Amino acid sequence: MAVVERGPRERMVFSAAQLIRRDGVASTGMREVAAHAGAPRGSLQHYFPGGKEQLVNEAVAWAGRYAGNRVARFLAALPEPTPSGLFGEMVRQWTDEYEAAGFAGGCPVAAATVDCAESSASTREAAAAAFTTWTGPVTRALADMGVPEQRAGALATLMISALEGAILMARAERDTSPLTTVARELGPLLDAAVSKKG
Repeated sequence: MAVVERGPRERMVFSAAQLIRRDGVASTGMREVAAHAGAPRGSLQHYFPGGKEQLVNEAVAWAGRYAGNRVARFLAALPEPTPSGLFGEMVRQWTDEYEAAGFAGGCPVAAATVDCAESSASTREAAAAAFTTWTGPVTRALADMGVPEQRAGALATLMISALEGAILMARAERDTSPLTTVARELGPLLDAAVSKKG
């Protein structure tokens, strides 16, 4: 698979997301982002005239798109897509990361929400939009698997909420068991929501 070369602006948005997911918004400085991205410091002002808030908002939007785009990959990895299988893949992404690299990283959207929801309306709105960007593909996937449309959105919210909570608990406890627990406990409920065709 060919590696797409990112320009300096894209590298800085990606780097901001990576630093925010590890350190939070308050501890992520513009200089650190430039250094992490291998971009000249002067380019920050050029690409992000709105300063750190603009960069954070774009990083949050990137993270929402990334999570939403992963849904199709997760489905492709399943021999037969089921709601529990999709949720299991969503969880596995995190258990694999934590088992391989430790518990330093979390979700950049959650980090930005915790750090900025009350202090920055634009970042709160960016985080809300990112969650919507992620929830949409999960909702569509559930509906495509036979979950009634009126229930698919609620279950997508449940899946993402449970995953985010389990990520926080796993990081606090330095243990993947909160993640494996939510996958095991929610799986039957999710599968039971599929309408049986008679």
